Amino acid sequence: MATTNSPLLTSATREAIDFWPMKAMEPMKGEWQQLHCRFINALPDGPWDDFILSEWELTSCGWEDFHPHTETNFVLEGELHIESEGKKVILGPGDSARVNPGQLGRYIAPVYARMVTVYGPNPEGLESHSFRYFEL
Repeated sequence: MATTNSPLLTSATREAIDFWPMKAMEPMKGEWQQLHCRFINALPDGPWDDFILSEWELTSCGWEDFHPHTETNFVLEGELHIESEGKKVILGPGDSARVNPGQLGRYIAPVYARMVTVYGPNPEGLESHSFRYFEL
């Protein structure tokens, strides 16, 4: 079965079905043990014209970052609090919310949250920044 890890392929070079084998979620960094993540179809490095799909979970912690692209989170389990530009929402299983481009997003799981996340296109390859991990 063909696999591809890049959303930048043209339609002429794409397979009929893109397949990404399962990978275990791992801590984002060694010292961030309560934040686990796995990027499914591509890593968010350089430019991309398609979406990037990931799964992540927070356990009694929070994460903050600035993206030049959209970030949409769909909650699978638990409760996720999202804050951006003075607006706050609380999501439960089945809820979703998007932080729009050019905004700092803060994601907090008072107890636990597991999400599927979609990054929108980033054709210029602008970098995300202002990363901050914190435990509650």
